[in-house]
Amino acid sequence: MRQKTSVRSKRAASSRKRPPGRPRSESIRVAILHTTLKLLGENGFSDLTIADVAARASVGKATVYRWWPDKAALIADAFSRSATPELHFPDTGSVDTDMSQQMRQLIKIFRSPRGRIVSAILGGGQSDRGLITAFRERFMKPRRQEAYATLRRGILRGELRHDIDMDLLLDSLYGPIYMRFLLRHDSLTAGFVDNLCQLVLGGARPIRNNNGRR
Repeated sequence: MRQKTSVRSKRAASSRKRPPGRPRSESIRVAILHTTLKLLGENGFSDLTIADVAARASVGKATVYRWWPDKAALIADAFSRSATPELHFPDTGSVDTDMSQQMRQLIKIFRSPRGRIVSAILGGGQSDRGLITAFRERFMKPRRQEAYATLRRGILRGELRHDIDMDLLLDSLYGPIYMRFLLRHDSLTAGFVDNLCQLVLGGARPIRNNNGRR
């Protein structure tokens, strides 16, 4: 009986063994992302290195490379994680309100200290195609997919034309924001966003005939 019990105990202990390799700690991953943002804000893109991030986060370079293939992917993920919770599109029942509220949140980020990070990413992306590609794929593309869903709801409610070019519409809405952010020729304000939405979305309304029918 004792021998059988011993065998069972060994089997149970064996089944509880961890798989080979160190478990990936979410807290370490978050610390790396947070550290990346701090260093990017302090030093810019060109001076940031994986070695610096690892040293400041008190981890080895191999730990960083477990999650990210290069610093471009790391930077894009770091910024995306910091901004995503604030940039979800609401569903208020009005495409105008949904878009303007999300765009207002975007300009808040651009006006905050994180605006320097966006500038570093966009500036560094002019000479490093990997950075701008990572930013586009890891940050902008998910936001774009949410925006498509918001516009489709507006189409189904009859607020927007069925044949509207959604990519052109989104570029017309967000392009002026990035232009003011980068060139700083005028202010990014809530009023600017509201006027922009009214102008652009107003041109995307269903066409009505003289009888008021669509």
